[in-house]
Amino acid sequence: MERFAFVLHPLHFEDFTRQYPLLRFAPERLVESGFSHLPPFKVSHITGVRSKTGAEAEGWFIVMPVSARLMLELSFREVLLPKLIRAGKIAQELGAGIVGLGAFTKVVGDRGVSVAKALDIPVTTGNSYTSASAVDGVLLGAERMGISPADSTAVVVGATGAIGRAVSAALAGDVRRLVLVGRQTRKLQDVARNVQDLGTRTEVEISTDARAASGRADIVLTVSSATGVLLEPADLRPGAVVCDVARPRNVSEKVYEQRRDVLVIDGGVIAVPGDVDFRFNFGFPPGYAEACIAETMILALERRYECYTLGLDIRPERVREIRTFAKKHGFSVAGFRRFERSIPEEEVEEIRRAARGASSRSTTSA
Repeated sequence: MERFAFVLHPLHFEDFTRQYPLLRFAPERLVESGFSHLPPFKVSHITGVRSKTGAEAEGWFIVMPVSARLMLELSFREVLLPKLIRAGKIAQELGAGIVGLGAFTKVVGDRGVSVAKALDIPVTTGNSYTSASAVDGVLLGAERMGISPADSTAVVVGATGAIGRAVSAALAGDVRRLVLVGRQTRKLQDVARNVQDLGTRTEVEISTDARAASGRADIVLTVSSATGVLLEPADLRPGAVVCDVARPRNVSEKVYEQRRDVLVIDGGVIAVPGDVDFRFNFGFPPGYAEACIAETMILALERRYECYTLGLDIRPERVREIRTFAKKHGFSVAGFRRFERSIPEEEVEEIRRAARGASSRSTTSA
């Protein structure tokens, strides 16, 4: 039996109130501040993870009760790092062979590097499989929206970054045209050459204008490290599929509110093989999880107890490898998520109908 642990934290106020209903009557800031002083703790024992190969794994969720808002406000070195290390120590004490970092615990500071140095077990951020599932998720989204990926134009905003390079390489060969967007032309040209060297038939272009490039795209992946919003409602065409992997987000929340004809996702929802029981409600249907959780499970099942994905470096070969491991063990993208919650099937169908209506009106006007 392989063993893993995963560190998560509250992302929304409802994450507190779901566990403690009476807190809904208290001020959000007060609740967040109060919980942030608590130490990390084990919240559940995960059982039933069974690979297609017959390998099995169990694990634990460890909660660091600091909200997403405070994750970005508190000192990493003085406050957050000691808490993360304590969470990792709990994983060690439970017998985990590897610990994964979720949500903002893998974004703050140096993305797991300092945590790994302080522990006796390896750490992974899950960003290799997050990158892979972003590509798989957006391609699945394209098909669901009636877009043929092989005939589509895809845009990667933030293509010169670590995740941007990885997803650009992963997309090559799946789409007809790939537009790489970034701020520096020379770096974009380097990424373009690397993609072209893969030998696919995909046409590769570069651009420094995210809004103009996205406006003519069927598929958009945003992975920029920019702290501000890059895409607004008017920047996207009806029926487009947008995967916003960036944290902070690159896509304005107004897009979700005003553009009901655009499918915006954070990435793919992963179906976990076996009869998994998380014993904790973290916003996903039973048997499903985020890619970062899945990467930690996959590495345990594969007995790859190593710091697989750390820091800013996400190697394309690791993205390809973890996709292979996922398929081997029976993990698959089976839906979409947004704001770390699964998107209901009914909502996807509503967006598709709205996109068809918008396209029809545009054709009639023309």
